Amino acid sequence: MRIDIISCVPQLLESPFQHSILKRAQQKGLVEIHIHNLRDYASDKYKSVDDYAFGHEAGMVLKIEPIAKCLRSLQSQRKYDEIIYTSPDGETFDQKSANRLSLLQNIIILCGHYKGVDERVREHFITKEISIGDYVLSGGELAAAVIADAVIRLIPGVLSDETSALTDSFQDGLIAPPVYTRPADFEGMKVPEILLSGHTAKISAWNLEQSIKRTKERRPALYEKIKHHLSH
Repeated sequence: MRIDIISCVPQLLESPFQHSILKRAQQKGLVEIHIHNLRDYASDKYKSVDDYAFGHEAGMVLKIEPIAKCLRSLQSQRKYDEIIYTSPDGETFDQKSANRLSLLQNIIILCGHYKGVDERVREHFITKEISIGDYVLSGGELAAAVIADAVIRLIPGVLSDETSALTDSFQDGLIAPPVYTRPADFEGMKVPEILLSGHTAKISAWNLEQSIKRTKERRPALYEKIKHHLSH
C-alpha cells in the first residue's frame, strides 16, 4: 500500500511515521508513506500556498493552484483509489472506514489548514472527505496521521499477532472487554477466575458479555446502533 500525504507544514508528520508499528511496516515493505510539502508546488518566489478569501471572510485559504499541481504530478505517476481531504464536515472516520481503506492500493490525503481549501479543490479533485471528530484542529496533519495509523495496522503482516487487529475495539461494533496480565494477584486485586480457567469457550462468552456491558454503559449511542444484531 502507498499513502501520499500533502501538507503545508510537513514537519508535523515526521515523528508519527518514524516509530513503533508504522516504522516497522515501512521497513518490512508493507507500506510506503510519502509526505509532500505543498510549498514545493507554489508558483511564486515566496512559496505561498494560501491567500485571502473572496467575500471578505476572515482567515486564509489554501489556494487551488499548488494543490492541483501536486495532485496532477502524483496522478501522472500512478492511479489512486481515493483522494481524501481532512475536513470537519467530512464523514466521521470509524473502524469500518479504516477497514475499507486498508483494502486499497494507493491513496492521497490532503491536509486541510487555515480556513480550509478553495472549494474548487473539493469539487473537482477530492473523492472522499473525512473528519476524525466534532472538534477543530489547527490543521489536518494530525487527522492524516490518525487515519494512516488506523489503516496501516490492518494490513496483513504489519502486526506481529495477526489476530490482534481483528479483536480491537469497534471491529465488531463493540468496545473491547477488559484485559489483564501477570501477576494474577496484585495486592489483593485479582484477575477474574474465568480468565485463568483455560476454558476457551467460556472465556470467549465472558469477553463478549463484558464487551456488550461496557458498550452499553460507556457508549450508549453505539450500543443502540448495534443492539439488534446482538439478538440474532
